[in-house]
Amino acid sequence: MAKRDYYEALGVSRGAEDGDIKKSYRKLAMKYHPDRNQDDKGAEQKFKELSEAYEVLKDPEKRAAYDRFGHAAFESGGAPGAGGQGGGFGGGFADIFDEMFGDFTGARRGGGQSRTRGSDLRYNLDVDMRDAFNGKQVKIRVPSAVNCDACSGSGAEGGSRPVTCPTCQGAGRVRASQGFFTVERTCHACQGAGQVIENPCKTCSGQGRVTKEKTLSVNIPAGVEDGTRIRLASEGEAGLRDGPAGDLYIFISIAAHDFFQRDGANLHVQVPVEMATATLGGSIDVPTIDGKLARVTVPAGTQSDNQFRLKGKGMSVMRSSSRGDMFVHVRVETPINLTKEQKEQMEKFAAAGSAKKPNSPETKRFFAKVKEMWDDVKD
Repeated sequence: MAKRDYYEALGVSRGAEDGDIKKSYRKLAMKYHPDRNQDDKGAEQKFKELSEAYEVLKDPEKRAAYDRFGHAAFESGGAPGAGGQGGGFGGGFADIFDEMFGDFTGARRGGGQSRTRGSDLRYNLDVDMRDAFNGKQVKIRVPSAVNCDACSGSGAEGGSRPVTCPTCQGAGRVRASQGFFTVERTCHACQGAGQVIENPCKTCSGQGRVTKEKTLSVNIPAGVEDGTRIRLASEGEAGLRDGPAGDLYIFISIAAHDFFQRDGANLHVQVPVEMATATLGGSIDVPTIDGKLARVTVPAGTQSDNQFRLKGKGMSVMRSSSRGDMFVHVRVETPINLTKEQKEQMEKFAAAGSAKKPNSPETKRFFAKVKEMWDDVKD
């Protein structure tokens, strides 16, 4: 008899999201579970079919193989079992509870696990803007739990190894019947490890790890932005009893610069310009993030807040050879500490102002508008 399509068995489309597949399986598995249908052999067969379908579709690799080859993808190695239990139902409702709540409690079944994955770690790294522009290799020191050298991470003294927990027989969990339900709990004797250490290592007290500070080399890519996260796989906390290590996540914070303000790949810089240069025109040299100088031509009559764009003089763009732009914002500087002669020259300049072509048109327009406003108030 030909096998039923897995998607059809679960009542979902081929493009269904993982969450929809899981939701449909939970609903149908509760409905057809043998513990609720002890007199219905058809329900037992239906449950096996559901479990087999879900075992394939919940796994991305198996699902991809099934989508491409159908049931033939698993014929050579045998069809997937029902929940990895060989089609048996000894777990009762505990199987369904694990599927429904295991993600939240961390108590998913499948045998004892003496090797527990270590925790992920976070490290905040401050980087100045020049290093963010150029990229840099930096060394950091991270306090972390590492494998104990004395016991090689096993937690057992003198080369001995952990033994199977006599309470749970290595399952890591114990079951108890409570009326209609079969409840499964973490084994209190081994704390879910499935193994116990009869002779704990004196250095690490049986944990298989100790706290030390380790030095790591971190590559800061050119163009890195504030808030960028860098992941160093397996550089986090060591796992319990020689378990796999967690990951280290480095969060980049770009320090403020004395001159430049960053906006993505672009830079902004405010540059003071002498009044004579702004008035008569000229050129100025402005610093760039790469440590060089760029010449900017200042046209006659330049005002404060005028800006000039220098293409390709901004920040590096991460994973690219291009650069952003730099915007030079002019701030015209009013002269101070004038000599007597300079003051006289300024007075002559002011007195020689033309009414037809004012030297300060913005000032003239502003006070003209003020006069209009007060005239309207009087009327």
